[in-house]
Amino acid sequence: MGPTILATITMTTSPLLRLLTWLSPAFPVGSFSYSHGLERAIHDGWVKDAETLHDWLDGLVSFGGGWTDAVLVAEAHTAIDEPARLADVAELAEALAISRERLAETLGQGAAFLAAARAWPEGSTPLGSATVAYPVAVGATCASAGIGLDDTLTAYIHAFAGNLVTIAMRAIPLGQTDGMAVMARLEPAILAIVARAAVSTLDDLGSAALNSDLMALAHETQHVRLFIS
Repeated sequence: MGPTILATITMTTSPLLRLLTWLSPAFPVGSFSYSHGLERAIHDGWVKDAETLHDWLDGLVSFGGGWTDAVLVAEAHTAIDEPARLADVAELAEALAISRERLAETLGQGAAFLAAARAWPEGSTPLGSATVAYPVAVGATCASAGIGLDDTLTAYIHAFAGNLVTIAMRAIPLGQTDGMAVMARLEPAILAIVARAAVSTLDDLGSAALNSDLMALAHETQHVRLFIS
């Protein structure tokens, strides 16, 4: 393989490599410790098997926290060269947290993401070391690194759903084969949300996953729990 071909491959794949790393379960943002209210939904019997898990996550991705996060990722990504606009979306994202635990979840992951991403020269953003919501941190950092919006959204929503599937595997319990079957069934919903969010504005923000919000609130008083949210 000649040097020209090697250079071309390196230039075209390096953003993908960063994206795979930054949205990997191994990236140190602590996603494994947050259930986004799912633990309470399992406790109360809303989610008890692969079928009910799929239905819960499909609604969450399409109409709940997955959708609102996707809009915020897109806004932060497109606002990367407008510091005032980026600061406004960071403030809005924080205000949208439905509960104390949801706020801790998104701010904790956002701060951890920005800190870990600074290991890459392309990982610095106008956000600096500010404490911001996770979707804002991801959107802004990926834009700074030259990672396209569609790829950023796809990886973000996939990681969001995948993390909740692994939590269900531990809490229901659910076998790995059934968990991956749920992920396979979620692909159309994920791709549909990516397509919608890629052309969204802040006017498209909104959530209709009321049970998820109620579970997030109820989780704060749950006596026995494995997860922070």
